[in-house]
Parts: sequence; structure tokens; C-alpha cells
Amino acid sequence: MDKKKCISCGMPLVNKEDFPNDDISKKYCIYCAKEDGSMKSFEEAIEGMANFLMDTQNVTIEEAKIKAKKYLLTQEAWIDFK
Repeated sequence: MDKKKCISCGMPLVNKEDFPNDDISKKYCIYCAKEDGSMKSFEEAIEGMANFLMDTQNVTIEEAKIKAKKYLLTQEAWIDFK
């Protein structure tokens, strides 16, 4: 069986808590969801991932946004995003 992963960022969806509002029917993770459980926009996803990259890879905001956009465009939710 294939393991579930977030269609926006690729995070493994293993536990109920990984899903927005514990809703396992969602195809995206808590980090790619807004408070109401809907998926964030592409711009919001870039911002979130850029912040994660700055914290974990010690890069500038500019570098982080470039890396985030490049990576996110490889994910299912954004692959056809223009």
C-alpha cells in the first residue's frame, strides 16, 4: 500500500494529527492548511515552506523563497501551476 503524502508539500501523512482538523479525507497536511481546514494558496505555501527552510537550512528569505517555489512546483497540487 502506498503511503499518503501531502499533495502540496510532500510531508508524510501518517497520524490523524497530520491532517487539518484531524480530517483524514484531506489530501494535504496541517502545515498546508488554513485554520478552517481549506488548503493554502500557492503563495501561502511558498511563504510557509520558505520560513521552514530559513529555520532548518540557514538561508536568506530570498534563497528560501526560490528553493520553496522550485520544490513546490514538483508536488501534485502545484505541478501544473503557472
